[in-house]
Formats: sequence, structure tokens, C-alpha cells
Amino acid sequence: MPPNANRIDARDWSLLCVLSILWGGSFFFNGAALRELPPLTLVFLRVALGAAILLPLLRMQGIGFPEGMAGWKPFVAIGLLNNVIPFSLIVIGQTFIPSGLASILNATTPMFGVVVMVAAGEEALQMRRVAGVALGLAGVILLRGWGIETREGQGLGILLCLGGALSYGFAALAARRLLKDSAPLGTATFQLMASTVMMAVVAGVVEQPWRLPVPGLSTWLAVLGLAALSTALAYIVFFQIVRRSGASNVMLVTLLIPVTAILLGWLVLDEPISMREIAGAIVIGSALLVIDGRAQPAISGCLSLLRLGPSAPCRRRRRRRAHTSSPHENRTGAS
Repeated sequence: MPPNANRIDARDWSLLCVLSILWGGSFFFNGAALRELPPLTLVFLRVALGAAILLPLLRMQGIGFPEGMAGWKPFVAIGLLNNVIPFSLIVIGQTFIPSGLASILNATTPMFGVVVMVAAGEEALQMRRVAGVALGLAGVILLRGWGIETREGQGLGILLCLGGALSYGFAALAARRLLKDSAPLGTATFQLMASTVMMAVVAGVVEQPWRLPVPGLSTWLAVLGLAALSTALAYIVFFQIVRRSGASNVMLVTLLIPVTAILLGWLVLDEPISMREIAGAIVIGSALLVIDGRAQPAISGCLSLLRLGPSAPCRRRRRRRAHTSSPHENRTGAS
């Protein structure tokens, strides 16, 4: 499928579901690790360990490193917009707001992606996609609830998470323009390596992590899960979808993350599912069909019926019968 196509095939829908599970876990891992680690140090460990995990795979596949500054430039841009800025903003935001609210704000990413792509002239403004994204965001809010609690700095936390979602929108634009022919494994590794260098400088200057006490085992397990599952593996899947279905479509994963979180809680932790959550999941599913274009024929048919009235099908059947019988009648008259 060409990258600019709006439709997503069954394989990429499956990959989106896998990615939603991997990235949905990042909110849990962040929440656990932030108990003992400052946010920028956590982001540095996430990208550094993620790059370290992918490097042996890169060598096994025989993929070479980019050559010179020109070769590294696209991966520095992607690392900045897709890792350094959004990871830092969202993790800092999670120190002010609950993880559930952070996941809802993260679901605004497709809306920011549409705005950025249209403003940059990469895509035409399609009301179907705008309506689908808005419907999906409403479904996320219905499924999770706002989860707003009165706490100091909550407004700042909300703005930080929205800034992270906006950065993801710019990352989608950069990925479309700069990563047309890059292998998913190479892209995932190189952008994490570039992010590691940038985050080493930022975390070193701001937080001086070498002065921090050594975290406990549970914190290291959370960091390892964040790096291995929600970063290294997740980015291989992410850039595979980008290459096949385009950068705009991969951002739809943020609408699926709350749904998979609810389902995992039900399957793994035996948590109950409420009717509100079921309704929210249905709304999100409907929104994804609208965005993908599969619901458009049905919607167009319903609108046509509403314009023509309930007798429209009968009139169409009569017209079809008249059309099919007219050649026979003409032949009969001519003979």
C-alpha cells in the first residue's frame, strides 16, 4: 500500500493493535519509575537502553550506519520530535496529572497530525478524517472519563501533555518527508541513538543523574520494560506501519491505547468493564472506520435515502425495470 493512502489493510490494523499495547504500557512504566527517578533521567534511560537493545539486531541484519552529518540529519530530526520533546513533556506532565488523563490528552495526537499535515500542504483537508478524529477523541473521553482531580500544577501538566501530542504531529510530517526509503529497524535504532546523545546533555545539565541515589529493583524493572517493550520493540512496529500505511495513519494508535488498557485490565487483572467503557470502545471503533473510509459508503447511502425519502428504493427499482425492459420493447416495435 502506498504510504499516502488513507486506507489501512488488515495487517497494519493488527500492527496498530500490537503497538497500542506496547505504548499503552509506557504510562504504567512511567508511573512506576517516576517514584524514584526524575523525569528527564527516566527519558534518557529509556532511549539509551532502547538503542542498546536494538544495536545487536542492527548488526545481525547487516544494516550500516548513516554516513556523515547529512546521513544523520533525518534521524536527529525524528529523534528530537518523536522522542526528546514528547517523551520529556509527557513524563514531566505525568508528575502533575494522573496517567489516565495523560492517555486521554495523548489521544489528541491524530487531530494535531491532521492540522500539521494540512498546514504543511502534505494532505488535503478531508472532513471525513476530521470528523473521525473528533469522534474518536469523544470515545476516549467517554471510555476513560476525564479523571480530573484538583491538584496543584494540573493545568501545567495538561499543557505539557498537549505539547507532547503536538510534537508527535510534527514528527509525522518529518517522517513522511525524511524517511521514505529507510528500513524500520535502522530508523528505530538511529533515531534512538540520536535521542540518547541529546537526552544525555539535557538530563546531565538539568538533573545531574550521577548524584541521584541508586533506584530499587522495581524501578529498574519498570525502566527495562519501558525501554525493551514500549521503546525498542514498539518503534520497530511503528516504523513498519509508517513505511506501509503512512505517518498520519500510524498516529491513530493513540485512540486505541485506552481501549487496549481497559481490555488488558480485564484479561490480566480481572478488572470489571463498565457499560460506559463498552460504549466508549464502540464509539472509538466507529471513529476508526470513519477515518479509514470504510463507513463512508454506508453513510452516503443513508444520506441519499434521507434526501429522497422512504420511497426512493421503490423508485430506483422501477427505473431499473424500465431500463432493462426498454431494449426488448424497442426491438418488438421495430419488427
